[in-house]
Amino acid sequence: MEEKKVTTFGSTKDGAETHLYVLENKNGVKAYLTDYGAALVRLFVPDKDGNLRDVVLGYDDAAGYERGDASFGATVGRNANRIGGAQLEIGGKVYKLEKNDNDNNLHSGTHYYNKRVWEVKEQGDDHVTFVLHSPDKDQGYPGALDMYVTYTLDEDNTLTIRYEAVPDQDTVINMTNHSYFNLNGHDSGTVLGHKVTVNADSFTPADQYSIPTGEIRSVEGTPMDFRAGRVLGDEIDADYEPLRFGMGYDHNWVLKNEGRFDKVAEVVSEESGIAMEVYTDLPGVQIYTANFLDGEPGKGGASYIKRSAVCLETQYFPDAIHHENFPQPLCKKGEKYDTRTAYRFLTLD
Repeated sequence: MEEKKVTTFGSTKDGAETHLYVLENKNGVKAYLTDYGAALVRLFVPDKDGNLRDVVLGYDDAAGYERGDASFGATVGRNANRIGGAQLEIGGKVYKLEKNDNDNNLHSGTHYYNKRVWEVKEQGDDHVTFVLHSPDKDQGYPGALDMYVTYTLDEDNTLTIRYEAVPDQDTVINMTNHSYFNLNGHDSGTVLGHKVTVNADSFTPADQYSIPTGEIRSVEGTPMDFRAGRVLGDEIDADYEPLRFGMGYDHNWVLKNEGRFDKVAEVVSEESGIAMEVYTDLPGVQIYTANFLDGEPGKGGASYIKRSAVCLETQYFPDAIHHENFPQPLCKKGEKYDTRTAYRFLTLD
């Protein structure tokens, strides 16, 4: 019996109904997406034995996403990651943001995009488009816009996420997806055996509050060097200040794609035989090893422990608005913000 393309996903505390949408290709890959937060809920991909494994952490229903604070599978905006001092200046005017991470702004404050019900603008066999109207001064940011997020699943086992918006004032836009990946399955323990490769010669060191200092530092000779591939657990607890500050990996790498949509990273699990390639046109990627999970209750009775996943959040660098030497996340009035990130799944020979 064919699976329904749309099912109910429970209600929010204020009674809003939510839904779950499924995309499936001929290889059996399935992506489940919800209009609550435009989030990726489940992602089934084949392992080396042909069995399907759900490789993203998540919750069973909208109530789980409403309650949880780990941003599983989330569409994060208007600005992902951190802005130091929780304020920014555009065109000589200062805009104050919510201080929700020490004295800084994280993922745009607690009126999160991923805690809202999005409208489904379009749905097809291989894609679904969510849209959210974000008014002027939403989360403290200038300018109104309609943010479109389209997930597309192709026959090459690639899940592509495209973000599109046209603001009516100059504003900051820096969207990302915050999926937590475990290529052995969402409920299979830590990812410390996963091997990660990143096409980056440098990263942006940060202070103890995860605000970049402005330095762009070479990865050469450090535990941050993933150019030739590195098993996550090998040096995650090394006595290296950035790792001490981040309690593990939670840093932005400076990608070499120069604005081109290109492969920037890869994650491999020998255990499952699943490899994931990451593509983007954005200049940075935040790699986060779920250092702050601590028995978070998840799908199907799972308990998500510390370092049970790895996030690869493509982005403009954290706090870029305060560092002229960083690529800028400023989108001008009437200009189109249009960026893509894709995750492609393969099996090892």
